[in-house]
Amino acid sequence: MTVVPTTAAPVLAEDPFGDDVLTDPHPFHEALREAGPVVFLECCSVWAMGRHAEVHAALTDWQRFQSAAGVGLSNFTTEKPWRPPSLLLEADPPRHDAPRHVLADVLSPRALRKLRAAWAADAERLVAEVLSGDPEFDAAERLSGAFPLRVFPDAVGLPQGGRENLLPYGDHAFNAFGPPNHLVEKGAARVAELSGWVGSRCAREALAPEGFGADIWAAADRGEITPEQAPLIVRSLLTAGVDTTVHALSAILYALATHPGQWDRLRQDPSLMRTAFDEAVRLESPVQTFFRTTTQDVSVAGTRIPAGEKVLLFLGSANRDPRRWDRPDEFDLSRDPSGHVGFGMGIHQCVGQHVARLEAEALLHAMLPRVRRIELAGRPRRHLNNTLRAWGSLPVRVELER
Repeated sequence: MTVVPTTAAPVLAEDPFGDDVLTDPHPFHEALREAGPVVFLECCSVWAMGRHAEVHAALTDWQRFQSAAGVGLSNFTTEKPWRPPSLLLEADPPRHDAPRHVLADVLSPRALRKLRAAWAADAERLVAEVLSGDPEFDAAERLSGAFPLRVFPDAVGLPQGGRENLLPYGDHAFNAFGPPNHLVEKGAARVAELSGWVGSRCAREALAPEGFGADIWAAADRGEITPEQAPLIVRSLLTAGVDTTVHALSAILYALATHPGQWDRLRQDPSLMRTAFDEAVRLESPVQTFFRTTTQDVSVAGTRIPAGEKVLLFLGSANRDPRRWDRPDEFDLSRDPSGHVGFGMGIHQCVGQHVARLEAEALLHAMLPRVRRIELAGRPRRHLNNTLRAWGSLPVRVELER
C-alpha cells in the first residue's frame, strides 16, 4: 500500500449492525464487496473493507492499521474505554510483545498435549449422555454450548462458583465493539457485576495452583511480564476463550448437519478433522468484524483514508470472497481453507485457536463412531451480537450407528 491521490469511495447507507444484517449478513457482504475494495459506511461514519485481499493486508499491517486505539467503534485516543484495554487484542508492539509471547507459550500445541486425554474423556461422557436421550436435541445448548464450559474453566484454573457469568460477560464484551445500540444496552445493567466477577477471578489467589492462569502468573514471577499485566492476560482468556469457541463448535455442527456427504467423508477419514474445523470457521466466521484505526494517511486501491480514521474489517465477508475462494458458500472438505481470516491474521491472530481446535477435535471424535447421520430438525435461531456470528438454537436429529 502506498499513498496516492484520493479517489472517492462508494458510500453504503445500510447499517451492518442492524438486526436484519446481523441475522443474515451475506447479502450485505456481497453488496459491500461489489461496491469496491474500500467503502464508506454512512451509518457509522467509518471506512470498510470486505474483500479478502484488502482485509488480509490491513490485518497484517499493524503499523498503519493499529489496534491500540481499540478494535471496536470507540476510539481510545479520544474516548475512555469501558474497561482497561486488552494487552493482546487492543495493544500493538512493543506493549503487545511480552503478553503475546507468554500467552502463546501457555497455549501452545505442546502445552495442550497434557489436556488431550482428559478432554477426550470428558467429550466421550458428554456425547454418551446426550445421545442416550431423545434423538432430536438442541446442539447449541447440549453440545457446543456445554462442552467448552466443562473443560475450559478447569484448564484456566477457575473455581466452580460463578462460571455461568462467562458467557454473558463475553457476549457484552463483543457487543461493545459495535455501536451503542440495543444489543449493548441489554447488557449494560450487569456490566459492573460481571466485570467485577471476572476481575476477581484473574487474581493469583483466586486461581488453582495448576492451569493456564497459574502459568501466566508464573511468567510474572520469572519477570517475563509484570504483576500488573498478569491479571489482564488472564482476563483476555476469560473474555475471548469461551463465546468464540462455543459458536465455532456450533458452526462446524451446523456445517456437517447441512452437508451430509461431508459428514460421511469425515467419518471415513477423521484425519480431515482440522480441515473441517477451519473450513467451518471460514464459512461461518464466528468473529465477523474487527475495527482498526489508521495511524497515517493510507491509500487502498486508490482511495485515501485519512489518519485517525476507523476502518471496519469484515472478516466474514472476506472469508466468502469469490475473488479468493471457489464456491465460497459451500462447505467442502476437499478445499484447503488455509488463508482464511476467521482467526484474524498477523501479530493479532487468535492466540487461542489451538485450544478451540482441540475442543472441536475431542467433541467430533466422540461423535463420529456413534452418529451415522446428523441433520437439522428445525430452523436454527441466531443469537444477535454486534461482532459474533452466534447461535441461539441449533435443533438437530441424529441417527445412531447400530
